[in-house]
Amino acid sequence: MTEPTRDESDPNDQQQERLRSLEQIARLGVQVYPHKFDRSHTIGEIIEQFEPKTAQELEASPVVVRAAGRIHAINKMGKAAFIRFTDGAEVLQVYIKSNEVDEPTWSLFKLLDLGDFIGVEGRMFRTRTGELSIHAQSLAFLAKALLPPPDKYYGLHDIEIRYRQRYADLIANREVRRVFEKRAQMIRLIRSFFDARGYIEVETPMLTPLPTGATARPFVTHHNALDIDLYGRIAPELYLKRLIVGGFEKVYEINRNFRNEGIDRSHNPEFTMLEWYEAYSEYEDLVKLTEELISGLVEQVCGKPVLRYNESTIDFSRPFRRLTMREAVIHYWPDKENRPTLEHLTDSEALKRWMKTVNCPIVDKFGPGHLLGALFEFVSENQLVQPTFITEFPLDLSPLSKMSEKDSRFVDRFELFIAGMEIANGFCEINDPLDQQRRFEAQLHQREMGDEEAMLIDRDYIRALSYGMPPTAGEGIGIDRLVMVLTDSRSIRDVILFPHMRPEKPEGSGQ
Repeated sequence: MTEPTRDESDPNDQQQERLRSLEQIARLGVQVYPHKFDRSHTIGEIIEQFEPKTAQELEASPVVVRAAGRIHAINKMGKAAFIRFTDGAEVLQVYIKSNEVDEPTWSLFKLLDLGDFIGVEGRMFRTRTGELSIHAQSLAFLAKALLPPPDKYYGLHDIEIRYRQRYADLIANREVRRVFEKRAQMIRLIRSFFDARGYIEVETPMLTPLPTGATARPFVTHHNALDIDLYGRIAPELYLKRLIVGGFEKVYEINRNFRNEGIDRSHNPEFTMLEWYEAYSEYEDLVKLTEELISGLVEQVCGKPVLRYNESTIDFSRPFRRLTMREAVIHYWPDKENRPTLEHLTDSEALKRWMKTVNCPIVDKFGPGHLLGALFEFVSENQLVQPTFITEFPLDLSPLSKMSEKDSRFVDRFELFIAGMEIANGFCEINDPLDQQRRFEAQLHQREMGDEEAMLIDRDYIRALSYGMPPTAGEGIGIDRLVMVLTDSRSIRDVILFPHMRPEKPEGSGQ
């Protein structure tokens, strides 16, 4: 079967030609956009069921199937032709011959274009070259593609078009579809993991009266009927902990969050998080559960514990490595002969001196906790390729985390890093309403000093804690970033079906 040549004609001319074909199809008396086509099998089911059968077996026990899909290729050979059509996941061949179908069907075939949807009825057989095919007995027209599909041999490579026109990307690149199939598989497995452990899946508000639950800039909208401003959910944390107060001991939510911040390789303003909370547990329990969850996902989705991501090999064997934030800064310090000490990394002036030596930006008005966090991000974060828990977070960076019993400068919190990205964040939750009130007030002070991401005081949450909350641990995992790692995707936009883009410029606008 010869490959069709690349079509270099003008897209507008092609569209006009396709409109003319549609008019001619209608003149044949064919319903051009029918409501339904009854299938006996999907294309994938046909391949799964009949691919193991030999030509002799198919001939000895003839099977007639009805299948539908988008035309992927047409190869005409005089009075016969081969059509390749697809259900998006698999491709199957159809053989049609002019003297074996009625005249209207052959006339219809001659008006088909790449990208059109058709239904086929016929018996299964193998060609002389052994390819599984449908020998067409009838052909149904289901929908016209007025725009030519992306070139299937030369691909759709413009990254902006791929993100902006994901439908065209999915038509042209089956590997893209596989990424999103894996994503769906991961979410199913996550639900099964928590359901099997007695967690209850819940739903919390996506529009909230306060931008709380994490430190980030919110999206703002207005509710006309209530005449109040509302905020796109930054995180569901405070609502989920209200449910712990109310008596649900294990809850989880797979949620969409919104943060009005920058866009880069690992950040999108709208993203998906898994968050869960468990009463009577602490963050060491979360560490074990996180290792079990993620290593299990890797095995079930990828079939092995060691993956390639970019140019790195990542081993998800348990246990994952652990470093404190200060240890990570020292370990990855660029000058191995002259590095800070643990105590240097808790003193503001010492931190500023060390930050200057590596040209790390300094915000003078912030204390040692924020300075250490900034230095860690600057020196260490990108180096954390293997799964690594970073522990011992400064109190200043953790307004919702319970203070460490060993050192009051730090909290019982961890973040999990993989491939240089933060994947998870978990900690022991504050259940002392007076302590939480003080932390909120400290956040308010930081906001007054210019930190736009600092939290506001959520007085209803303080009231909820005042009814009493048991010792609790909670965690959030970034689904999008985890999908990036398990599918070897370079950008978060590669794993979000419709990522945010600037509006298209009108053609010829020059703007």
